Amino acid sequence: MRRHSYRYLLLIFLAGFVLASMPAAAQQSCESLATLKIPSVTITMAKSIAPPPDFEVPSLPGKYGTPAGLKVSVPFCRVAGFAAPTSDSHISFEVWLPTTAHWNGKYFGAGNPGFVGAISYGGMSREVARGYATASTDTGHADAEATGALPPWAIGHPEKVTDWGYRAVHEMTVAAKQIIRAYYGKAPRLSFWSSCHEGGNQALTEAQKYPTDYDGIAAGDPAYDITHLQAVSVYLSWVSLKDGVKAPGYIPPSKYPAINRAVLDACDGLDGVRDGIIENPMLCHFDPASIQCPAKEDYASCLTPAQVQTARLVYAGARFNDGTQIYPGLEPGSELDWGMMLGGPEPMAINKDFFATVVFQNAGWDWHTFDVSRDTRLADERVGVMVNMTDPNLRPFKEHGGKLLMYQSWQEAAIPPGGLVDYYQHVQAAMGGPGKTQDFARLFMVPGEGMCSGFDVRGPGAFNAQDVIEKWRETNVPPDKIIASHRVGGVVDRTHPVCPYPQAAIYKGGDPYDAANFTCGIPKW
Repeated sequence: MRRHSYRYLLLIFLAGFVLASMPAAAQQSCESLATLKIPSVTITMAKSIAPPPDFEVPSLPGKYGTPAGLKVSVPFCRVAGFAAPTSDSHISFEVWLPTTAHWNGKYFGAGNPGFVGAISYGGMSREVARGYATASTDTGHADAEATGALPPWAIGHPEKVTDWGYRAVHEMTVAAKQIIRAYYGKAPRLSFWSSCHEGGNQALTEAQKYPTDYDGIAAGDPAYDITHLQAVSVYLSWVSLKDGVKAPGYIPPSKYPAINRAVLDACDGLDGVRDGIIENPMLCHFDPASIQCPAKEDYASCLTPAQVQTARLVYAGARFNDGTQIYPGLEPGSELDWGMMLGGPEPMAINKDFFATVVFQNAGWDWHTFDVSRDTRLADERVGVMVNMTDPNLRPFKEHGGKLLMYQSWQEAAIPPGGLVDYYQHVQAAMGGPGKTQDFARLFMVPGEGMCSGFDVRGPGAFNAQDVIEKWRETNVPPDKIIASHRVGGVVDRTHPVCPYPQAAIYKGGDPYDAANFTCGIPKW
């Protein structure tokens, strides 16, 4: 038995020696990548870009598009193609490869906002300039304008819904890694993903469904549990707008500041310091009736009885008829951004169109007929398996060596933050508790911030989630806090620590606008 063990060990040693001695695969020229054979993939272009002059990035109009005039001043290899895993799939993608001398050895996948059917040229431009091989996809459909709404591409095309739901990013990633290996003669040393909103949902999808695609993933304000998220989004709008903007229950935007001021008065000091930030809104038990107008009066500084009821429903979120929570509502402190959901005159297109074109397959669907309990169950039945990635078992991703940074803005008014808190708690339960989770997956809840704080590093309360996840994966040291910065005119005038949930920033005294005067811990508020 012992002799067999020695022989087995010797074979392992010799196999390792042979593999280590093998030369790297031959590098291919950029233009030769046009003939690269990848199953179910067609390469349509492979072209060397060698500025000067600077390469002008393709532009796409719309709120979520790529602005005109964006340029890249470094040389790279531009590869375009499409994947067709089914007969009704056409997943366009591009891969940009810095020259060998400028490649940092890593790969970065660029995500997509909303339902945008467009390649994220802006993200790719940033990453290739930093030395990353990078790729992006249109997620399987092409929008003439990157608005985030849904043209009727989903009607009659369940495979395209599946491509958008989970398949496109994986197909892009598999193709990108093969192109990288062919061009450089070796695989990327590490692969990273960092994106927000739908890009954050793509992040969670990759960690759950394709755990070996990426080594480090940052999922920001993710559009988690799509059918339920879209249901609560339409519901919140329906509550506010179903009877029109002149109805008694409609809260005009002019009243949002008064509600927000009342919330801060009630809850800003819960963490021991009044600094304009509610550290954990879930501990804020604000009742809108506290600012109810006197009988038969209606002022900008107060709410009518009907408006009080609307505000309560907004905070409560959506429920099935049996009382089970569908998705949490908006948190206290988010009021200044309520306009996107409640302002009207209709629900946000991205939410309304999901039910119209994906669920009901009817572009003319009347949102006034929405029934949150009935229609959520219908959405789950028809498309849940295509778009909902809610599996809390991340053990395969952990075993791969992956690190997952999740972050969510407490004041987010497009994606209620309680959804991600629920998911993280389920992950901890599935993984055997916090101690077996926080070594590879952590959640950071960002106070005083409205949207995508870790993704837009220019905004208030900002930090760079990509830098955080890369450092964590490369050093294997989990972040114990993240310092967020607030800027005015590009100058930092405030810093604040963001702590791993369920910890929060605890004030020690001194300047409340200096992160050094807080420590992370479990609060006793």
